[in-house]
Amino acid sequence: MPKASVIARSKKEPKFGTRAVRRCFKCGRKHGYMRKFGLCRICFREMAGKGLIPGVTKASW
Repeated sequence: MPKASVIARSKKEPKFGTRAVRRCFKCGRKHGYMRKFGLCRICFREMAGKGLIPGVTKASW
């Protein structure tokens, strides 16, 4: 879990658009982030497995 100051800095409008840091809204992780869901890969997998993300199902064949 990142420090509160790091999260606050990432929410601030950056000077240049390429400096924007997107973070998972659930845990604050910045790597492995999926823009479509606003989650990191770990939180996405947890929530998808529990059925909390509508339209996402676990693959089985």
